[in-house]
Amino acid sequence: MAAHAAVPARHHGSLSWALPVTLGVAYGIYVVAIDRGAKGFTSGQFVLGVVSGLVLAALAFALGRIQQALPRELRSAAYAALCGVAIGFLYSLTGESVLKSAGMGVIFAAVMFAASFYVFYTREP
Repeated sequence: MAAHAAVPARHHGSLSWALPVTLGVAYGIYVVAIDRGAKGFTSGQFVLGVVSGLVLAALAFALGRIQQALPRELRSAAYAALCGVAIGFLYSLTGESVLKSAGMGVIFAAVMFAASFYVFYTREP
């Protein structure tokens, strides 16, 4: 009987959590800045910024953990969806219509899909 080969533990570096945390903090601050406008700072804006930043950081972290298991096309689509939803939400905070916000999200998602697919296609065997 063949013994199972020892599967080496996959160690994730500090960048695997530092990048999503930094992205989440920057996104949360930007959400608060956009939502604030000419109004004074309120606790509701703070909560919106914290929740938005946490959600984006958690999704980015989760995507970073599973990205190697996805084929190029699906991985590019996942990054595109994350980017498109994030930008669409930011744009909606400016007071624009839902249709215009969705349109901006789709535009940014398409650009992200093309860029990430290019990077994944040219850097993987």
